[in-house]
Amino acid sequence: MTSATATAPRRASFDPRKLLHAREAGVFAALVLLFILGAVLSPSFMQAGNLLSVGQQISQIGIMAIGATFVIVNGEIDLSVGSVYALSAISTGLAIEGGTSWPIATIIGLAVGAVAGLLNGLAVVFLGVPSFIVTLGTLSVFRGVALLISDGAPISLSSSQAGVAEFNLIGQGYLFGVIPMQLIVFAVIAALGVVLLSRSRFGFNTYAVGGNPEAARLVGIEVKGVKLTAFIIAGLTAAAAGVLGLSFLSYVQGVTGTGLELTVISAVIIGGAALFGGSGTMWGTIIGVAFIGLLQNILNINGISSFWQTVVTGLVIVAAVATDTWQRRRKTKA
Repeated sequence: MTSATATAPRRASFDPRKLLHAREAGVFAALVLLFILGAVLSPSFMQAGNLLSVGQQISQIGIMAIGATFVIVNGEIDLSVGSVYALSAISTGLAIEGGTSWPIATIIGLAVGAVAGLLNGLAVVFLGVPSFIVTLGTLSVFRGVALLISDGAPISLSSSQAGVAEFNLIGQGYLFGVIPMQLIVFAVIAALGVVLLSRSRFGFNTYAVGGNPEAARLVGIEVKGVKLTAFIIAGLTAAAAGVLGLSFLSYVQGVTGTGLELTVISAVIIGGAALFGGSGTMWGTIIGVAFIGLLQNILNINGISSFWQTVVTGLVIVAAVATDTWQRRRKTKA
């Protein structure tokens, strides 16, 4: 019982007065500096249209990162979210092409994501296979299923099809003609994520399991159930992003979403979550997503090659993990 008390999780909440003392203070400061740098380098950076465009561009990654945060705080990893993104989008597209109404097709796509997350979770918690291995395998499995059910051909929705115009409003529309609907969807899902992780019993249990699974079990927490739920949430958010992506582009193919898992995990880690679990907040993830979005936008505006963008993003990830490792070692020595 002593170990359980020692590893009691920190219930995260957002308090502006405590922001500078939070784990995310460093990346938040970096985000502010990045914002200032962008304004100095390019006058167009500060334009409302550009900032709203950044919000729209990060929405899908942000939605996926919300779900990934639950998995990572649990001390696990999910490498299959990019494939789930594609599989859910293709399932939704095929359903719409087959004459299914877009709301039902959307539910089908979300259900596919939930089942994918469930399969990942079952393999991890009941078979005891490390999540890295499980999701590395299902990354290929889900991608292969997406290619199989689409016969390797792209799916392109036409606005002349019944319901497609309404479906496209989710990804292409603007609230009050100004705010991208994608950003609104991200904000809603992010708000739910903040409440679930920082204000609910499930969130408390998530920190406990990630910090010390055995101690959590001893105090009566259903460790397997918590981890299983986290994987299902990750599958659902990946599916939601996939459906949103289809709504935005009206196009998807089996290879869509390749590499997204790395960007998603990067956002969570940059936001302050520890790869070993037990720490991290949803606000940190949101900051991490915004950081990546602003960084890419600044590089794009200034004509920096996409290859260099990949290099810079990778360096930022290494710096974030190195910082986390250093902080852990310092706490251990203290």
